[in-house]
Amino acid sequence: MTKYLDTTTIDDLLKRTDTYLKDDKQRAAIMKAYQYAEEAHRGQYRKSGEPYIIHPLNVAIILTEIYADAESIETALLHDTIEDCEVTEEEIEKQFGSTVLKLLKGVTQLSRLHFSTENEYLIDYYKKIIVGMSEDVRVIIIKLADRLHNMRTLWALEPEKQKRKAKETLEILAPISDHLGIHKITSELRDLSLRYLKPEVFYDIAEKLNKTKVERDQTVAQMMEEVSNLLKEHNIVHEIKGRAKSIYSIYNKLNKGKKFSDIYDLLALRIFVDTEQDCYLALGIIHSKFRPMPNRFKDYIAMPKANMYQSLHTTVFGVDGYLFEIQIRTYEMDEIAENGIASHWAYKEQKDASSALQTTTEQKLQFFKSIMELSQDQMSSEEFVQSVQDEVLNNNIYCFTPKGDVFELPKGATPLDFAYKIHTKVGETTVGAIVNNNIVPLDYELQNNDIVKINTNKNSTPSKEWIHMVKSATTRNKIKSFFTKNEKEIYIERGKYALEKELRKKKIPFHDLMNDDNLKVIFEELKVQDLEELYQNIGNGKISTLAVVHTIFKPVEAPKLTKVVKAQEEAAIIVDGIDKVKVQLASCCMPIPGDEIVGYITKGNGISIHRSSCHNIIQLDERCVHVRWNQDALSKKYVTSVVLYTNTLDNHLVEIISKLSPLDVQVDEVKVMHRDALIIEMQILVKDINHFNKAKIELLKLPYINDIERIFR
Repeated sequence: MTKYLDTTTIDDLLKRTDTYLKDDKQRAAIMKAYQYAEEAHRGQYRKSGEPYIIHPLNVAIILTEIYADAESIETALLHDTIEDCEVTEEEIEKQFGSTVLKLLKGVTQLSRLHFSTENEYLIDYYKKIIVGMSEDVRVIIIKLADRLHNMRTLWALEPEKQKRKAKETLEILAPISDHLGIHKITSELRDLSLRYLKPEVFYDIAEKLNKTKVERDQTVAQMMEEVSNLLKEHNIVHEIKGRAKSIYSIYNKLNKGKKFSDIYDLLALRIFVDTEQDCYLALGIIHSKFRPMPNRFKDYIAMPKANMYQSLHTTVFGVDGYLFEIQIRTYEMDEIAENGIASHWAYKEQKDASSALQTTTEQKLQFFKSIMELSQDQMSSEEFVQSVQDEVLNNNIYCFTPKGDVFELPKGATPLDFAYKIHTKVGETTVGAIVNNNIVPLDYELQNNDIVKINTNKNSTPSKEWIHMVKSATTRNKIKSFFTKNEKEIYIERGKYALEKELRKKKIPFHDLMNDDNLKVIFEELKVQDLEELYQNIGNGKISTLAVVHTIFKPVEAPKLTKVVKAQEEAAIIVDGIDKVKVQLASCCMPIPGDEIVGYITKGNGISIHRSSCHNIIQLDERCVHVRWNQDALSKKYVTSVVLYTNTLDNHLVEIISKLSPLDVQVDEVKVMHRDALIIEMQILVKDINHFNKAKIELLKLPYINDIERIFR
């Protein structure tokens, strides 16, 4: 393979930095960093055959195109020294200061990652992105410049590595660059990625562009002259350029089914003026002569993109009937459009670059905030990656409050997503929504530029059905957290009350059971971590109060117990210490084998058997006795009551019953309630708790069933 040897020198870099970094100390610091890196990398060569120093030198030059500050240039020159040379962090800090060390450590962290589009690596990648961003956004920008130069020299790698790097770049790094608004880097990253991922497509488009270049250049030149003369007639000071369409953007349109001949914005102009007012004046003047194409006007000046991009976009019928895409912006807007947040590096205003850039990012860039919010939620790797792709890297919509505050939301978001985006408390107390002055349901799909008013009631709380009505994983997890927290607190309170009541009933002082030594035994025996978990498990029925008491105070067995067990061995339930006695399963909680149970001595009707967590038992007094299932006599089926929560109004009863039939689960009674979605209550016959759980698992596989619960009366 013919090798292209890069001859870039430190003088090339300094010529560029001299155009905007005027401080001699900064120039000296950059020169010092170069000399240090050149010595550290001496004797090392890239796979392209060049001395290794050529790579950091080019990364630094890429950063000058977006006016990077001196510390970033120094870091770019040094960015591989810790990783590839015998250089320590202490030495870097001593030579170049703590800020450069911090940036260098951030870039090194990212470089050590094994980038991949596989989920297990993606999650680690995004977490590192968050760490880098939370400390200093310049880490990410230096990494993007590093990848861009690597992509420019990707020809030196074997084909398999070329494709892997190109895929990582296209799917992970290019979207991040795009959200930072750095058009120069984004466009080249995408074109280079396509060149290696789909070379036949890339070169086919390039060839077609070359074939039509002469004709396009002539048409564009004629249109530029006519538009320029028109603006001069109206005294609009301006500059006008033809704009080249990137190969990747053309590929994207072809991929959506368009023909090459139909991609009208191959002919494009960009007009630069001095003021925002001139942008609108120029637009009106152009439209007065060249008929605009309907539905192709976009005003990103009044409503900038999240990455601060501002411009007017219009498509007009130009010379000879050709369609031209025209962008009109001020010079400052163009700087932001090309360089993104990097254009706010404070060399112009002579402020500290790091703090200025961090402030700009904090105010303007919701992208990284979104990732940080996602990372705090409990999600699997797949859920996290999908959330990042859906909510952060894909097309979002922008909706407004009535006061004009704008919020970025994932496509398909509902008023509930909007409410939680404002504030969690607003979301939790939402009772209704008005979109564009019309009342809408809470599952209404919001559209771009909708004006959304959220109605709240301080006494209102979320509904479990909301979980399935929202688009954002962040919102979904906030709703889940509300119920988890609330239910936990209720169970803890209920469990504590039940245990205290049990102790009063047995006339056992609280401290006699709940001292430190006894608690250690109870925690170990019942496999809980602490008192809070013990109360929670009592409250939700996983542990009975008698089980807690009997851990320390063993029950005294009656002398005739053996005889009793023998007499009752054919019965499903054994009442300790009592020979033949009438027992019946309580209809309020319908216990089944495997449930923790307790017996209640009724007046004249034997013993009623309840689940230990039954709310009716918790309120009863001294007449409870210890009972247990007779494992040798469990042969029949038992009735229990369940409720199925669905996400549809369609009736799927036949399918549900047919799903249960092969599992030997009989449906005894069904009741259907119509709300926002169907709620189905049914009585089923099962052998025991394991049999019920198997049936529950199978039913939850049905896409329209959200949850299944056994119920108390």
